Amino acid sequence: MSKIGKKLIVLLENVLAKVEGDVLAISSKDGKKVLKVKVLSNIEVKLENNQISFTATKEDSQTRANWGTMRALTQNAVTGITTDFKKVLEFQGVGFRATVEGKTLVLNIGFSHPVKFDIPEGITIVVEKGNITISGMDKYLVGQVATKIRAFKKPNPYRGTGIKYKDEIVKKKAGKKATSGAGTAA
Repeated sequence: MSKIGKKLIVLLENVLAKVEGDVLAISSKDGKKVLKVKVLSNIEVKLENNQISFTATKEDSQTRANWGTMRALTQNAVTGITTDFKKVLEFQGVGFRATVEGKTLVLNIGFSHPVKFDIPEGITIVVEKGNITISGMDKYLVGQVATKIRAFKKPNPYRGTGIKYKDEIVKKKAGKKATSGAGTAA
């Protein structure tokens, strides 16, 4: 039995849900925001009294895993419709700059050329004072975009430069120590 899969999802007043074949569509009342979650195999979705429940139709380990995963993905979609998910990246280094030009994020991060990243549909990026804020209603997409941007220049533990998550802790390492001019003779 899945502890997570058994929990009901209560829909708020401004959120609608509808099962369309093997896709669960979560939308706002006005229809402007829509997220679709594919129903995983051997999982049954029921909509009753503004609540979504999930049941497993088989008793194997993959189905039990899908049960909890399906419930978590649906809860993320319901939360994303009401409030945006957000990730904040910090960039630090001499001459490091970031700007948003239309639907492109331009990063000057120590390479001989600027790095250009096309912002996907449904994602908003704001740059201010050494921080890049990524927000959107799809939790998976927000995390994926943040990971791709961080991968351009990972944090350097020796210099303390690079792009890191706001809450990430990078332990600074000591470099090589200088030795005295007279080495030890063997």
